[in-house]
Amino acid sequence: MDHHVYAIPLRNRFRGITVREGVLLHGPAGWGEFCPFRDYDVAECVPWLAAAVEASRDGWPAPVRDSVEVNTTVPVVSPERAHELVAESGCRTAKVKVADPRSSLVDDCARVEAVRDALGPHGAIRVDANAAWDVDTAVAAIAELDRAASGLEYVEQPCESVDELARVRRKVDVRIAADESIRRAEDPLRVAVAGAADVAVLKVAPLGGVRRALEVAEACGLPCVVSSAVESSVGLAAGVALAGALPSLDFACGLGTRSLLGGDVTGNSLCPVDGFLPVPRRAPEPERAADVTADGPTRAWWLDRLARVRALATPA
Repeated sequence: MDHHVYAIPLRNRFRGITVREGVLLHGPAGWGEFCPFRDYDVAECVPWLAAAVEASRDGWPAPVRDSVEVNTTVPVVSPERAHELVAESGCRTAKVKVADPRSSLVDDCARVEAVRDALGPHGAIRVDANAAWDVDTAVAAIAELDRAASGLEYVEQPCESVDELARVRRKVDVRIAADESIRRAEDPLRVAVAGAADVAVLKVAPLGGVRRALEVAEACGLPCVVSSAVESSVGLAAGVALAGALPSLDFACGLGTRSLLGGDVTGNSLCPVDGFLPVPRRAPEPERAADVTADGPTRAWWLDRLARVRALATPA
């Protein structure tokens, strides 16, 4: 199987990184992307490899829709920059990152207020806390952010555990979405989030591919939002394929993340037009991968990681 290691600068720091890295894999069905974050251990990387192999070897299920509405993602930036990002996106929904160590609740509220101003009264705002709060902090912060937004669509993963999500959900009037509680569970098919959340956030790579994610969606019994892991357009295409194949799709999806990258592996980037992405049948060709080739040490690190993950994923 052919492969290519890439390194693409991020426009803003995300999850503590400034460069997005990964490996593109080629097979009979096209291209897949293997890009688990560096802090993930080998076992956590196995489903990421399964998703890349599915895309490159097997392809994806047939879609039930031709396009998918997406949200724009607002990282931890100034209110002025947040306003610009949303205004430029053309999207009707925005997801705002909050609860970052670099940002206070006052800063978060100011960012959310700027996003509301950019969207207007009819746009939807959701916030993502990445499991940063305890229950009491979450309840207080959600109330402030809900006021700043003039109404939040939902709050994504305010706390770490399913039990904490359930306790927060009982104390607030805003929908709660589960992300890490599903994708980082030992068995995502068995995690009982129905009493703890109103929305399930699905990411293709951590769940092991489009088909596996469809099984998780059916098992959790909640409305689903498909979100990206800030991949290149090759990996992003798998997320759009999942959103295109879900039986129902009630919310805009978190797949408008190409703008967070300072480059891409393809000239056929998956960038939203008027807030929508077309559903692809296969990933785009990475004809510009040479422009973002990783240097020697980075390439060696990723190829070694890929080999170790393959060894763990392949039965003896």
